[in-house]
Formats: sequence, C-alpha cells, structure tokens
Amino acid sequence: MIRSLLVFLLCAALGSHALAGPLAAIADTPAKEPEPVVQGGLLGALANGLDDVSDELNIDNHLLDAWRLRADRAANEVDQLVTRHDGSDFMEMAGDFFLLTVTWAATFALLCYLGRLATRRCQRTRLLRERPRPSKLLGYLLPYTLPAMISLPVTLFVSRQLDPSVGRALGMSLAYATSSGIFSTSIILCLITLFDAGHKRAAVRILREAAPRPLFLVGFLAAWSDALTSPQIARQLGGNLTSSTAVLTGLLATLAFAVLVLRSRRPVAHLIRNRALKDRLQHRAVQETLRIFSALWYLPILMMILVSAINLIGAGEESQRALQKALLTTVLLVGTVFLSITLQHLFKPHRGGAEQHLRPYKELLYSLAHALLRIAMAIIFIELLGRIWGISVLEFALRNTLGRAISDSLSSIGLILLVTWLLWVVIDTAIQEALKPTPGRRASRQPSTRVRTILPMLRNAVKVVLVVICTITTMANLGINVAPFLAGAGVVGLAIGFGSQQLVQDVITGLFILIEDTIAIGDWVVLDSGHAGTVESLTIRTLRLRDGKGFVHSVPFGQIKAVTNQSRQFAYAFFSVQLSYETDIDTALKLIREVGQSISEDPILRHNLQGPLQVFGVDSMNLNGITLTAQFRTTSGGQYAVNRAFNERLKKLVDQTDNVSFAQYNPVPARVGDSA
Repeated sequence: MIRSLLVFLLCAALGSHALAGPLAAIADTPAKEPEPVVQGGLLGALANGLDDVSDELNIDNHLLDAWRLRADRAANEVDQLVTRHDGSDFMEMAGDFFLLTVTWAATFALLCYLGRLATRRCQRTRLLRERPRPSKLLGYLLPYTLPAMISLPVTLFVSRQLDPSVGRALGMSLAYATSSGIFSTSIILCLITLFDAGHKRAAVRILREAAPRPLFLVGFLAAWSDALTSPQIARQLGGNLTSSTAVLTGLLATLAFAVLVLRSRRPVAHLIRNRALKDRLQHRAVQETLRIFSALWYLPILMMILVSAINLIGAGEESQRALQKALLTTVLLVGTVFLSITLQHLFKPHRGGAEQHLRPYKELLYSLAHALLRIAMAIIFIELLGRIWGISVLEFALRNTLGRAISDSLSSIGLILLVTWLLWVVIDTAIQEALKPTPGRRASRQPSTRVRTILPMLRNAVKVVLVVICTITTMANLGINVAPFLAGAGVVGLAIGFGSQQLVQDVITGLFILIEDTIAIGDWVVLDSGHAGTVESLTIRTLRLRDGKGFVHSVPFGQIKAVTNQSRQFAYAFFSVQLSYETDIDTALKLIREVGQSISEDPILRHNLQGPLQVFGVDSMNLNGITLTAQFRTTSGGQYAVNRAFNERLKKLVDQTDNVSFAQYNPVPARVGDSA
C-alpha cells in the first residue's frame, strides 16, 4: 500500500505536464453550440442528467468486449508458457519457487521464535507487568511485525542469485504478499490493542479473536494483486494473464474486506461511541455525534469498496490506481470526521459569564457558525472526494448547464432551509427565554400567566407557518408546480371557513380574550353562563374550569359574554355585623378593631393582607337591629381565610361581653284566643 501511494503521488506530480498537450488541444478546438437550458427545477435537471447518462453508457459494446478480448489473450499467453518450456525448465522453475518459499518461511519462523522469546523475557520485567497494553503491543511487534519486515529483504537477496524465471517471479510475489499480509494485520491489531481499557475491553477482545485471519487474507490478496502488476512479473508471465489475475485477486480482496467490515460493525461501533461516563455527561453533543457516526461508519467504507470493485471490473490495468483512490478516500473520510469532532469542541457554547441574559443568543451564534462551517466542510469533502475519483463537482456546477441547474436548485433549497431554521431558532429561543423565570438576587420572578398562556400557542402557530412556507418553496425549487396546490388549498380553506363559522367565532373571541388578558391560568372566574371555577387551561378555542366540587367544565369562548374574574391584583374581605338595639355601639366597634388587630398580628393571616382594617361604622338600621361594616384589603383569593378568621374571633369576643349582642329574630307567640 505504501509503495502504491508513492507511485500515485509521483503520477499526480507529473500529471500537470502530461495533461498540458491535451489541454492545449482542447483550447484550440472551436466553441460548441450553446447547450439547451434545463427546466423543471431539481427533479427536471436530474431527469435530464439521467437521460444523458443512459444515452452515453454502452456497457455491452465496451466492457464485455474488453473482457472477452483480454481472456482470449490470457489463454494464448498460457499456451505460450506451456509450449516454450520443457520438463527441465519446469523442474528449474519449481526449484526456484521452492527455494524462495523455503527461504522466506525459514527466516520468518526463526525470527518469529526469537521474537516470542524476547517478548516473554520483556513481559517478565516489572515495567511491562504493570502495563498490559504495551505488553500486548510487544507481543505483536516482535513475533510478527519485525520478522515480516526482515524476511522479505532476505528472500529478495537470495532471489538476486537466481536467473530470471517464472518460478522466481511467483516466489517473490508470494513472499511479498505474505509479508504484506502479516505486516498489515499486526499493525492493525496493534492499533486495536490501544483501545484495550475499561468498558472497551469486550469489543477489543472480539476484534482480536475474529479479525486476524480476515485481515491477513485482505492484505495478502491486495498485495499479491499489486505485485502481479509489476513489469518484471508481467514480462515473465504475460501482461494479459497477470492483469486478469490481478483483477480477480483484487475483487476477492474487496469481497473479503466487505465481509470483515460487516462482521465488525458492532464491535467497532462500541469502540467509537462508548466513552467514560463523565465525558458522556459533559459532552452530550459530541456523544450524540459519535453515536450517529458509530451507526453509520461502515456505509462509506462499503461504498468505497463498491467503487473499487467497479473500477477493477471496468479496467483491470487500473486496479492499482483504484486501490490508491480507495486509500485516499479512507484517509479523507477519517480526517473529515476528526475535523468535525474538533469543530464540535471549539464551538461548544460557554456556560459561564456575567451576561446571563445574552447567553442564549451567544449560543445561537455559536450554533449558526458551527452549522455554516459544517456545510462548508461537507462541500469541501464532496469536492475532494470527486477530485480523487477524477471529477470536479464545482467545475461541473459552474461550467455545465445541467450542473448549473442542479447547483442553483440545491443552493436555493439549502438557503430556504437555513433561513427557516434560523428564524425558528431565534423565535423559539426568545419564547423559551420569556417563559423562564428571571434570576434575581432574592427570588426568581415567574412569568405572568398571560405570557405562559399566549407564548406556547404563538410558538406552535409560528412553527406551522414556517413549515408550510418552507415546504411550498422547496417544492417549487424541486420543479413541482405548486399553483394547483395553492388554489386547491384556498378553495378547501374557504369551504372550511363557511362550514365552521362557530369555530372561527370561538377562535377569534379566544384570541381577543387572551390578548386583553381577561383570563389567565389559575384565576377564579364566574361566567355569565353560570359556570364558576379555577381556570386550568386555555386553548385557542375553549376555556377549561374546575369548580369547587372538582368537576371540570369546558366552555367555548364564543359562548362567553361576560366574565367576573375574582383573582386579579387584590380583593376585599368585607364584614357586615348585625347587632341588637341594646348593644353599646362604642364597645362593638372596639371589639371589631381588636379582632382586626389580632388578624394583622397573626403570622399566617397577615401574609394575605395588603392594608389595615377599615371600619366604616353603622351602615344601616332596620327592624332586626343595627348593621356595622368593615373591610380588609387582601391578596387575590386570600379574602376567604380572613373572613372565616374574623367571624370566628368576633363571635368569641361578643360571647364574653355583656353589653354587646347579635341581633336575633324572635317572633311573638300567638295567643289562644286569637287563634280561635
């Protein structure tokens, strides 16, 4: 893989000079006729593009013919190998192959044995006994990685002493493939071992038990496919034979890699998303990102494998470049994910600070900047991915008629979604902040019941409006004709409006009641319809009351003509005491003031008072006696407790006083003579 990457970078460095001639030829060609304008929005542009692709593709006339021709030439090369070598040549080739194979196997076995001895001796030291992960890493590096690296040069030195032959080429290719497979497997297992800690040990154990053989098979086949494309082996075996074999081994490598990815998706997902509990609680956004990535990590890799397989089938001689592109795609994907997590940490909103009221809007700016950077990062990722595989998305979007149509539609849809999201976040943030209690020095100030009633309904209405507008504009940019839809919606709305006049009346009346703050949740109200109770909830159409017996009444706003709200600002606890004519007025007034003073000094009842007792004196006189009146100004709803306490205490004082008595109705009994 490293050799392939170096070759690819060298080709890329020389590509600008190699393309200078074709570019100059293209510049000299006459200008083409202007392309037709693509209409129909995004869906129409995609439809036109699919038609063009289907017209240009002609798989039957190209791919199958190329493979048929290659198979015929490979068969001819096999016949030539058989006919031009006699029995002695085959014995010599078998001897060269056997010598190189035994040399590599003996060198690797000896070095592997020495590496295991060295590993056991190092693991007995105190430094490695206390560190299990370095001990396990040493168990892969010394017995496998270093022997694989040393065995190949030794085999290459022995092959230099032999004459060029088919046996020598096959022996060196197998030695190179085996060393590459062992080396890549041990390195990947070392990387897996680095995660062997805490709650990730179970996943690491599964991967260490199940991954070595598939990893070796993938590395062996990929390296052998790379070795078969070398000029030395191609000269010995034949170009068509080696290229066809390289394609088959490359396909087997991609298939084995796909099976390995599918079998390892759960353990790898466990390694990605499972972190320490403290990190999961403190960085919830990062944890959510990792959770999503852990569920989807294998899909881009499978897509990369599919593209590599398609490239191998389409052009066998380009197998090395396909593997190089797949490697660069993997590096790009990993780098993009790492950059995304880094941006998540950088744009994490700060929770501290003295300006608490500005914190939500700062978080909004952080979220907006993060979203824009993620969009830019996605565009750059798509462009780099396209350039790796030989196309330029930006150039296609700027210079091609179809590309301009698709890019214009996508940019319009993206701008609509971004503006809609931004408006919703701003409005939702303002509403949520208005519903939160305002932090103060002594106590939190709760929002009013009017605010708690209107703002949630306003929030839902804004959400519906934004969703409808965003949907209609998006459909228009997709190329869907929204005029019939709007006309039909207007007709349906008109029909619904005529058929639900009472509903519209309820809604409009409810809006005015809520806006004027006539009723709020928690108020005790009396309606002209005879219903009375505490307001439990307010919708856009109905009022829900719970009366003193616990029954719930739902009253439409359209049926409410007059409302008596007994829970606004303050109330009066009014006292009307009827005494007999024999009562001493001054003493009675004194008793009333004493009761008022005791209520004002009561530690529980005084919290319901908003002022001292106001005594009005003699209010009226009738046949039953005289009436004295007084009142307390109380909080809303506190008048009932004050009334009960006043009556109770005044009764006790009057019973203890001789010259004060309540008025009583005592009818004169009828005489016997009168009844006759």
